[in-house]
Amino acid sequence: MKAGIISIGDELLIGQTVNTNTAWLGQELGKFGISVFKSTTIRDVKEDILQTVDAYLNETDFIIVTGGLGPTNDDITKETLTEYFGTSLVLNQQVLDRVTDFFQKRGKEMLDSNIQQAMLPKDALILDNNHGTASGMWFEKNGKVLVSLPGVPYEMEALIQEEVLPRIKATFGVRGNYYQTLMLQGIGESFLAEKIEDWEKRIYRDGLHLAYLPSTGLIKLRLTSEKGTKEAGLVNTYFDELRNGFPQYAYGMNEETIFEAVGELLKSKNATLGTVESCTGGGIASSFIAKSGSSAFFQGGLITYSNVLKNKLAHVSISTLEKYGAVSEEVAKEMAIGGKEVLSADYVIAVTGIAGPEGGSEEKPVGTVWIAIATPDGVFAEHFLFGEHRGRNIEKTELYAANFLRKKILEIED
Repeated sequence: MKAGIISIGDELLIGQTVNTNTAWLGQELGKFGISVFKSTTIRDVKEDILQTVDAYLNETDFIIVTGGLGPTNDDITKETLTEYFGTSLVLNQQVLDRVTDFFQKRGKEMLDSNIQQAMLPKDALILDNNHGTASGMWFEKNGKVLVSLPGVPYEMEALIQEEVLPRIKATFGVRGNYYQTLMLQGIGESFLAEKIEDWEKRIYRDGLHLAYLPSTGLIKLRLTSEKGTKEAGLVNTYFDELRNGFPQYAYGMNEETIFEAVGELLKSKNATLGTVESCTGGGIASSFIAKSGSSAFFQGGLITYSNVLKNKLAHVSISTLEKYGAVSEEVAKEMAIGGKEVLSADYVIAVTGIAGPEGGSEEKPVGTVWIAIATPDGVFAEHFLFGEHRGRNIEKTELYAANFLRKKILEIED
């Protein structure tokens, strides 16, 4: 089964809004064994919509259109699709009641433009949107299906999961793939490929499919079976082999963040964490508290960007700062020790570095980072040289710091 995705919106084309919907849809459809044949982003222009829809219906079996269903005059998708499928707009009383209730519950006035949201194509199946005012629409023509959904991500995602996917399965009888994703931190793509070369050969012999999905500081390995859940055990066994063979890199599964993994580990140990940050400016602390439940382990953090605050808040001695400089093993360790005392935490992460693009020297170039971990058994430090891009240096420091802590808690050596 071939699927196509059409995203409508001038704001997507000019980069004012990032089109996250297409990536999300690709992932969700893939779980059902549906291959996305192509995707296109177009303007809110009638002729563009008509031409693109016509082309897609000739090339694909199933189309998802997102965007252009709002109450304002520039949203013309509903009217254009109604014309294309040769039907007409009629007042849908059920939808009108739902939209009216939506505004009443929020104490807001119902405008004429909102009432127009209940004018829907007579010959389309209307999909209830319980998270907004724009309904989804399911059209059929010559055995092909087109579904029009609002572009607001959380509304679109809810409609896909609650309304669209069950109907796709019933209509097309698709068989879902089974896949799992292993999350790794601290190794480059080419180095990993070299280490698991024999493992790769075996999975291909078993008919599985492997994809490397690298990003800054991370690698995701996705392993897929086209035979569905009956090969779940085989997929999981292969990943268990990697997790046991490379515990210094493999930290979790299926989009779990390193911060979530470490947080759960700390909670399982009934241990607490604090942070003392210089070059990351609070990013590590922010990442740890992003998920609910972090108060069970996270004590707090100190942002000691200046030498004055390294001394005042983290108790780094002036003599150490003057002798070794702010970006040094000695300072990183004193930051961690001081943070452990001030924050009363079992573990403390301390980071200091030169994020760039300015501030580097021949001795300490941009990208130089020291990470220290204070633990109940002592203080440990590692040196890194990441690169010249400020944003990537900060992101890598945060990820490597979390994994350094994970390895220390588990007593894993590289």
